[in-house]
Amino acid sequence: MSEKLKVGILGGTGMVGQRFISLLENHPWFEVTTIAASPRSAGKTYEEAVGGRWKMDTPMPEAVKKIVVMNVNEVEKVASQVDFVFSAVDMTKDEIKKIEEEYAKTETPVVSNNSAHRWTPDVPMIIPEVNPEHMEVIGHQRKRLGTTRGFVAVKPNCSIQSYAPVLTAWKEFEPYEVVATTYQAISGAGKTFKDWPEMVGNIIPYIGGEEDKSEKEPLRIWGHIEDGVIVPAESPAITCQCIRVPILNGHTAAVFVKFRKSPTKEQLIQKLVEFKGIPQELKLPSAPNQFIQYLEDDNRPQVTLDVDFENGMGISVGRIREDSIYDWKFVGLSHNTVRGAAGGAVLCAELLKAKGYITKK
Repeated sequence: MSEKLKVGILGGTGMVGQRFISLLENHPWFEVTTIAASPRSAGKTYEEAVGGRWKMDTPMPEAVKKIVVMNVNEVEKVASQVDFVFSAVDMTKDEIKKIEEEYAKTETPVVSNNSAHRWTPDVPMIIPEVNPEHMEVIGHQRKRLGTTRGFVAVKPNCSIQSYAPVLTAWKEFEPYEVVATTYQAISGAGKTFKDWPEMVGNIIPYIGGEEDKSEKEPLRIWGHIEDGVIVPAESPAITCQCIRVPILNGHTAAVFVKFRKSPTKEQLIQKLVEFKGIPQELKLPSAPNQFIQYLEDDNRPQVTLDVDFENGMGISVGRIREDSIYDWKFVGLSHNTVRGAAGGAVLCAELLKAKGYITKK
């Protein structure tokens, strides 16, 4: 590609915004040219605005240090600088909905990490390997917004990445009842151990709103488009518990599944390792070559060994075994701020670009 698309990061000073900036360093298609944040950060260089709050393991990219942060509320001004934006703003749900649609109405595509629009009926919520066909709803959304180019697309919650793709790979065996317990890293709350010392050696058995998202969002991903909106699937029935654990990055899920058909363990493993989607076929820049790996060792997957599989964009599964009450059970692991947040959104934007939904202004 001769000229990269100009990208803006809304909410660029927060943890997910920082992850976007680190992932987009040297991206072959996209270049971060604009960073917008709250009015208190506006007017400062990015380096000044973040100060000592840089939370990534890798250094802040040199290319963004001197970018002067813009006020995210100056929608027209920010939008005029970019071809599209990633949204990681920290506001109330209603404020996020409003500002993301305002950006879309300036004919600027918005690829959002936020949950605000996940249930807006004509907004696609995409895991690129699982439901790329949901992008087709964008045409209906543009009619509603009165845009020709602008739209909002979102990625789902980080909690479902370690089991929803697995269940998708097993679709032909007709899973109909699922119990999942997720053990979720503190970075999912935008924190490090420095910010949250009470999490050291601790477990908190509640994450606000997470269980509802974990039970319902997979059904929307498995849904279909009807009359210009996405209609969620009706099964499988999913029940979840979500627990915060003292891990920096990586959400682990312990999952029990009932199937209408009777797969063997070998069939289950085969379906996982063979599962791929459009990102793999198109060889998108952020796509993992191997989307799901199966680990035979009883001690795997482990966060310390496996969370960075495929640069954090792959999913690791282990311990598939028969269950005495359910049919089968397994353990899944995904990187919550890469595949589950910014990386998933970047892959989504790559797919939208590849399919002609995001272009140069």
